[in-house]
Amino acid sequence: MTLNPQVEALLGYFAQMPPVDLNTVTAAQMRAASDNPMQMGPPPAVASVHDVTMDLPTHTLPARLYIPEGAGAKPPLVVYYHGGGWVIGTIETHDGTCRALANASGAAVLSVGYRLAPEVAFPGPLDDCFDALLWAHAHAATLGIDAARLAVAGDSAGGNLAAAVAIRARDTGGPALRHQLLIYPVTDTDFSRASYVENGGGNYFLSTAMMQWFWNQYLGNTTRAHVEGATVLNTADLAGLPPASVYVAQYDPLRDEGVAYAEALKQAGNTVTCEVAPGMIHGFFSMFEAVPDAGVYIDKAGAQLKAAFA
Repeated sequence: MTLNPQVEALLGYFAQMPPVDLNTVTAAQMRAASDNPMQMGPPPAVASVHDVTMDLPTHTLPARLYIPEGAGAKPPLVVYYHGGGWVIGTIETHDGTCRALANASGAAVLSVGYRLAPEVAFPGPLDDCFDALLWAHAHAATLGIDAARLAVAGDSAGGNLAAAVAIRARDTGGPALRHQLLIYPVTDTDFSRASYVENGGGNYFLSTAMMQWFWNQYLGNTTRAHVEGATVLNTADLAGLPPASVYVAQYDPLRDEGVAYAEALKQAGNTVTCEVAPGMIHGFFSMFEAVPDAGVYIDKAGAQLKAAFA
């Protein structure tokens, strides 16, 4: 399928922005340029939104709890990790996405403001995300959610973190998870895949050079074949993980590694659904206001979460 017309119009808008020199740009400069979400109108309405402070063993983290209409007294909870290459992105940049996912799933959504690289490099962000899951499980009564119905979700680098959290929860006897929703997840450092060759030149929002820059901020370099907890596609044992829904975009450099991770999960005996969204680019889940056609995938993801919690 050709590029979705709504996506094409949005890329035209992006093309007007000044280019970023990845040889000189700092993380602070990248955040200043990227962490200002476009306001396309009022965000999706939910029953309630509460900012939360998570007191972890060595520090605190911000979070935001979304409760949709009709959620009931003790709704299930989706712990959500935002994307942004482990470097950019905030609770605010993904506010609309979390609202929409709460409405589509009927579940509460807890968006986690984990610490970012390079100031806090791997495994710091992953530690934060896992600790946030433990905190949510331990504080279920305070949050008003059902501790027996938990899922993790995330987009891009957040999808990587969600996948890694699910693996760590399995390996350490962490809270049982009903589902993992992985939205165009980062899973590998192989930049030779066909989707990188086809889509990584910078015409479709995310580029190969940008992903290499992000990985370098997170790991320090991208030369190692496997880093346990980071390059999740190369995890030796993927058996016994929660059912997964994986969504990738046709025109995304990350498409093939997301599909490969879904296939690896399936080959390890897990229940997996995987869909390539035709005509879409990286980030489309969070672009639903400018790209209304993306909304169908949020609805599908929400339905899969709802079924997992039933």
